[in-house]
Amino acid sequence: MNAPAPKKDLSGPTAAVPDQAQTKPETRPEAKPAETPAAKPAETPAAKPAATPAAPGPSQAQSTPRAPEPPVPPARLKRRHWVVAASFVLMVLLPVTASAWYLWTRAVDRYVSYIAFSVRTEETSSAFELLGGMAELSGSSSKDTDILYQFIQSQELVARIDDAIDLRAIWSKPGYGWDEDPVFAYHPPGTIEDLTEYWNDMVSVYSDNGTGLLDLEVQAFTPEDAHLIAERIYAESSDMINELSAIARSDATRYAREELDQTIVTLKESREALTRFRNRTQIVDPTASIQGQMGLISSLQAQLAQTLIDLDLLRENVSENDPRIQQGERRVLAIERRIEEERRKLGIGTASADGEAAPGSAFADLVGEYERLAVDREVAERSYTSALSTYESAIAEARRQSRYLAAHVKPTLAQAAVEPKRQTLVALIGIFCFLGWAMLVLTLTALRDRR
Repeated sequence: MNAPAPKKDLSGPTAAVPDQAQTKPETRPEAKPAETPAAKPAETPAAKPAATPAAPGPSQAQSTPRAPEPPVPPARLKRRHWVVAASFVLMVLLPVTASAWYLWTRAVDRYVSYIAFSVRTEETSSAFELLGGMAELSGSSSKDTDILYQFIQSQELVARIDDAIDLRAIWSKPGYGWDEDPVFAYHPPGTIEDLTEYWNDMVSVYSDNGTGLLDLEVQAFTPEDAHLIAERIYAESSDMINELSAIARSDATRYAREELDQTIVTLKESREALTRFRNRTQIVDPTASIQGQMGLISSLQAQLAQTLIDLDLLRENVSENDPRIQQGERRVLAIERRIEEERRKLGIGTASADGEAAPGSAFADLVGEYERLAVDREVAERSYTSALSTYESAIAEARRQSRYLAAHVKPTLAQAAVEPKRQTLVALIGIFCFLGWAMLVLTLTALRDRR
């Protein structure tokens, strides 16, 4: 009998990876027929590692060499590269070089005159505020500053200064004009619109809304011209602020002035009416005449009373035929007639039988007319006094809020040219040209890659 075949040793590496055999059964090697030890010894996993098709572990994957990649061919310049380089030269290098050549060979030096001022409002405190300790300080008006800011850039100011100092000749004089510097110089003669546009290039205005300050930079080709233009700007601005103050003062006092003028006319009319009354009646003051007449009547009444008393005494002591009694009676009648006549003059008489006024009523009418005219004159005088006080108060209030132009920095006289800023301009031109070129190249490259 043949001896039983020895069992195959499964204790090698193949048995050490049961998990891999379970996870990938399709890679597990099939069992081979048993062989005798003499004919073929049992193979170990170390002798034939390739016979075990189990998946390699992490350490085996790391040690496995990769196949070498093919070598990268050397870079070569293509047509598009030459186009990009040519566009860089045309769009960046050439403009920068031309700008630098012009700025250093053709551009004329410009001098700058600086000036800074503000609009101040002087508010003087009233007597009541001074007593109460509420005095106000001077301040600036932002509205006035905004008005002045627009005025400095306006065509009106340019025309005024051009008429005064001939701006066209200053900005286009020989050696500094259009022939020497066609970019920065003024091209005469030009219209007022052209001059205003060039004015805004040569005169820079900076406004600080917080403090109300205005800063100006005036450029010209000589220091004297820049200083002269700055002085004219300050003078014209000061005149304009004075005009605004006059207009504001006139608006504030116009109503008070109109009322005062009306009261003056009324007062004149009332006085003229009283004068015509005096000329017509030949009576300066009817009131004084009445007082005189009343004094006369009182004196006559006193005499009448005394005469009656004397007459009564005579009648008691003498007979009725005594001539002194007759004389006393005639005296009484004369005094009574005189009293009646004086009363008629004053208008104190009684009405007549037909109901018409007594002759003496004419004087009473004169007195009434005089009193009416006197009242009209008194009312007119009081109205005039009140209107005059109102007008004076309005004038004082307008003066309390007067505006004026205060220069914090007077026009300066330059000693060195600061414009044009050549390095800055060349750098800015280079930056913008490079950015434009880069954007164009990137855009065209992106469009090419999408095709």
